[in-house]
Formats: sequence, structure tokens, C-alpha cells
Amino acid sequence: MTTKKFKPRVFSGMQATGNLHLGNYLGALKRWVEMQATHECLYCIVDMHAITTWQDPKELRESIRSVTAAYVAAGLDPSKSAIFNQSQVPEHAELAWVLNCVARLGWLNRMTQFKEKAGKDRENASVGLYDYPILMAADILAYHATHVPVGDDQKQHLELTRDIAQKFNNDYAESMRALGFEDGFFPLPEPVIEGPATRVMSLRDGTKKMSKSDASDLSRINMIDDADTIAKKIQKAKTDPEPLPTEEAGLNNRPEADNLVGIYAALADASKGKVLQEFGGGQFSTFKKALAEIAVTKIGPVNSEMRRLLADPEEIDRILGEGARRAREIAAPIMSDVKDIVGFLRTS
Repeated sequence: MTTKKFKPRVFSGMQATGNLHLGNYLGALKRWVEMQATHECLYCIVDMHAITTWQDPKELRESIRSVTAAYVAAGLDPSKSAIFNQSQVPEHAELAWVLNCVARLGWLNRMTQFKEKAGKDRENASVGLYDYPILMAADILAYHATHVPVGDDQKQHLELTRDIAQKFNNDYAESMRALGFEDGFFPLPEPVIEGPATRVMSLRDGTKKMSKSDASDLSRINMIDDADTIAKKIQKAKTDPEPLPTEEAGLNNRPEADNLVGIYAALADASKGKVLQEFGGGQFSTFKKALAEIAVTKIGPVNSEMRRLLADPEEIDRILGEGARRAREIAAPIMSDVKDIVGFLRTS
């Protein structure tokens, strides 16, 4: 009889829709790059999640390659981390169905993101949009991932993943023991949320998250923006008439100031307090100039490498193919064990 042990493993992903922006970089990619030095990591382009709302097929293929280029340009190393698009690993969809039969309807009804995305016309939303959190759980559990870097808006989905994993372990405890899994089959993954700018807000409204779907391109800094565009967007960013505070408490109830200081802090690998020690008491015009300079310095190399990669789609496809192969080496035996645990009969 063996005991199930869970190797530390990181999984995360981004949707293949639109251009990635500064919020994606500071809130996720920067941390992902750091984690690949200390963990086994799998980073996915979640194209199956993307089609929960209709996508033009040609644009979807381009977006998959664009997000892959951003991953690599930001510093993810395909020789260290498996980088792949979700649809190339069928275990995601297979496991999602099993987990659909474990999760409870009441759990999904509590998911706030569906209510926000579906709006008032929920009857017209796709079943996939409603069921999105179950596929997300399968994304994570298909690899026995123990750590998941997530934004604040995904914390509820990760809590659901933990609930589903626990219920599966409880429901099939006897079957698991018979197959040699004494301590549960699925781990309960932990969220990883760190850094001064884990939630980057819109440059036009500090109360709203920076988003690919915002109608105003001035609301975000795209990873593909050139230096002049980045500087222009920062200069046009919304502020208030007061000077920057000298202490972090002075950012309370000043969402735009808090957002810009947080962005600078994340780019500089510093605390908000340290940024205010340097710029506190000064005018936004001076601070914005410094913010534009550091943003261009940090994002410029990523921008250049993205453009180089996008000019070579065959190289991007090679990275995705190799990443999918490595991902399947992990997911296939886990899915095979799931089939045995739930009692599926296999004749070959």
C-alpha cells in the first residue's frame, strides 16, 4: 500500500483574448518568472476558457500565439516551464466532466464572476461561462498542482477548486484506499498572491481593474505598446489635484494615486512607502515622468522580444507543441488513476 505524496508544482494560465497588458505582467507574469526558479511550473494559455464567449477562429489562433509570445518575452523559459495551450491536452476536458459530477449546483450559483460577466441577461449566457470554474478546477487538479498564482478576482474559483478536490477525496475514499492512495488523491492547492501591484487598476478609473475588454485603449498599457505610446498613456492617466502624500496612509481614498504609486513600486521592486519617500509632496507631473521612464525601461525589452517572436510563428508553435507534450506526461497518468478511482471499465 502506497501513500500519495504531492510534489510542489505550480499551475496558472491566462485567456487567449486580446492583448496582454501591464496588469497581466505585474499581477502575474513577473511572479511566474520568479517561481520557475524554485518550482516545477506549468503555464497555460487557456483557449478553452476563451470560447465561453464567442471568438473569431482566426483571431483566436492569433491571440494564442500572442499570449505565448508575451509569456516567453516576459522571461518564462520553455526549457524550465511547460508552456502550452489548454486545448492540446485533452485531460483538461476529460477531468472537467468528472468534476462536474462531483461539484454541487449551489457552489456554482455562488460564483460572483459569472453574475458579473453574464449581467442581467443570464439566460443568454453560455453553459460554458457558467461552468467555467469547474474547467478551471480541472486545469489545476489535472497536474496535482499545489500552488496557483492568482489575482484577487480568481480567489473564489480557487476556493471552489479546493472544495471539489476535498469532496472527490471524501466521496471516493474507499476506492482510493483500495488502489493504494491513503492520504487523498487530489491536493488542496494554495493561492499565491504577492507583491505591491497584484491588482493593477485602469489608468482612467482607479476603482476598476485594468482590462483587455475596456473600450478605451488609454485605460491600459499593452505589452505590445511602443515607448512613445506608453509615455503618452501615463501622462494622460487620471489623477487628483492634491500632491502625492509622504506616507502610504495618505493614499487611502485616492484610488488613482494609489494605483500609479503601486505600479511604480512593482516595476521598481520597491514598497509603496519607499516610492513615497522619493516622490511624496511632489506634483503628479514629475512623478508621471519618472513612472513613464521606468515603465519604458522595464517593458521595452519585453515589447521587442514579443515582436521578434510574433514574426516567427513556427517557433511559437514549436514551443506550444513541446509544452503540451510535457504537460500530457503529467496529466495522462493522473487522469488514468481518476478513471480507475471512479470505476470506469477499461478493456484495453
